[in-house]
Amino acid sequence: MRENVIIYCRVSSDEQTLGSSLQVQEERICRYCETKDYNVIKVYKEDESAKTFEKRPEMMRIVDYIKKNKGKVQKLLFLRWDRYSRDLTSAMQYIQWFRQHKVEPNAVECIIDYDNEMWSLMLGMQIGLAQSDNIKRSKATRDGIHGTLKQGKCSNKAPRGYKNVRTSKHDTHVEIDEAKAAPIRKAFQEIAKGLVCPCEVRRRFCPNIPESSFLEMLRNVFYCGKVRVPKYKDEPEQIVEGVHEPIVDEATFNHVQDILDGKTKKNPKVDKTLNPDLYLRKFLICPVCGHAITGSKSKGRHAYYTYYHCNQDGKHVRVNADKVNKGFAEYVSGLIPNETVLNLYNEILEELSQKSAKSQKDELHKMQDEVSSLEKRLNNIEDKFLDGDIDKDTFHRMKGRTESEMNTFKRKIETIQSCKKSLTPQLNYSFSLLNNIDRVLLEAPVETKIKMLGSMFPEKIEFDGTKYRTASYNRVLNLIYQNAKILRREIKEKSGPSEENPDSVPRAGVEPARVAPLVFETSASTDSAIWAKKRPYEKAFKIGCLTRIRT
Repeated sequence: MRENVIIYCRVSSDEQTLGSSLQVQEERICRYCETKDYNVIKVYKEDESAKTFEKRPEMMRIVDYIKKNKGKVQKLLFLRWDRYSRDLTSAMQYIQWFRQHKVEPNAVECIIDYDNEMWSLMLGMQIGLAQSDNIKRSKATRDGIHGTLKQGKCSNKAPRGYKNVRTSKHDTHVEIDEAKAAPIRKAFQEIAKGLVCPCEVRRRFCPNIPESSFLEMLRNVFYCGKVRVPKYKDEPEQIVEGVHEPIVDEATFNHVQDILDGKTKKNPKVDKTLNPDLYLRKFLICPVCGHAITGSKSKGRHAYYTYYHCNQDGKHVRVNADKVNKGFAEYVSGLIPNETVLNLYNEILEELSQKSAKSQKDELHKMQDEVSSLEKRLNNIEDKFLDGDIDKDTFHRMKGRTESEMNTFKRKIETIQSCKKSLTPQLNYSFSLLNNIDRVLLEAPVETKIKMLGSMFPEKIEFDGTKYRTASYNRVLNLIYQNAKILRREIKEKSGPSEENPDSVPRAGVEPARVAPLVFETSASTDSAIWAKKRPYEKAFKIGCLTRIRT
């Protein structure tokens, strides 16, 4: 009676070029069956390189067929044992199953006699050799991948936004796929602004990327031109410079990491577009209702005209914006810096700078000593490892901790050394700005105007259409603009107050905002004198001389 046989052909993609294609295997097994007079009832062809039998669909179909047709199949034939399996454990498990169902699995190029008591040894040698070869290939592959990553190259499929390019049989590299990279670059830039959450950015720019994959992409250093090398054997995980072109710059990537880690402060406030004709609306309030003064354009007969008006009720205040801006510039330009006070500030700041430089120098020496101490400790750790006093794991742990501390001190040293700059250029620029403040308010960009006025007036300014008044202002500027004699003479000529209380009446166009006035010009001599009583420069501030009193 002829025995029924199932033929099993299996191949992986790289072996098809080595003379082991599915067609070749089938022909050889069929010729063998003809010589043995076997009846071939089924042929299954597998194109899977799965290690386990459960992940091979054709092998599972063979198992199902044998279950449903008990006693109808006597043999399962394949070309070689490495076509059956390269894992000894799985191979023995299924050989036992087949034999329990009265099916004999065998390789036509290396027949094993199951009646011989040495069959398990022969089978172990055949599959063990294949498994050993598999382990060698796997190790060589892992070594190659690790070496490729250490060179800063991509070892697998390129990440989103890149594409693999083959220049020769054994040479490939990655290039930016601009069509896919553009939305990814935009996503990084938007997240770095800190205005919206990453999930919202994904929906806007990368809707086709799953959320989990999108968050993993944001963590991938490949996009900033680096390559992560995982821990391998005794080498710790490291990040190396890649040979590919980055999609985003390193600063943007690091800012995104800080946002994802929650290390950034609250989201920045988003301001409306700044109108250069209405820059004062950030500082003015209505004297009637206390609401902010805003601005808008109105259409006239021949053109559009810009007006400042109350945000609550336009009837409270409504003045032409050009007139308000020029009037405010004239108001502020009336402040004349006191050259004596400026020189005194310059001297004080230079002295503070020298003291700070000495302190930084002492701190620098301490940190350099710490670095030297850590370098000696690192050498000592290496000597202990070479002498066999500590094992490899302890060596890497101690070395990593020491190098981390040493790098921290080195970064601090670099920071201190980079801060060794003279204050003179900054001071000269600041004094020039104070001397030409009216030109700044008329000609500078609107952002510069707002920053400058914000530092001068920490609180809002009341404006009734003609006059300005504020409850507080920058006291340092109060001292800098102090010029008591000229100020008192100007006030006396215009309003005629007594010399005993020269600050009780403000200059024209300025109105006090409280009983004890804090109008910018008129309060200079009184408030600064009170403040100076608590300082070692009391007389210098009162009489405006160059004499400096030391305590």
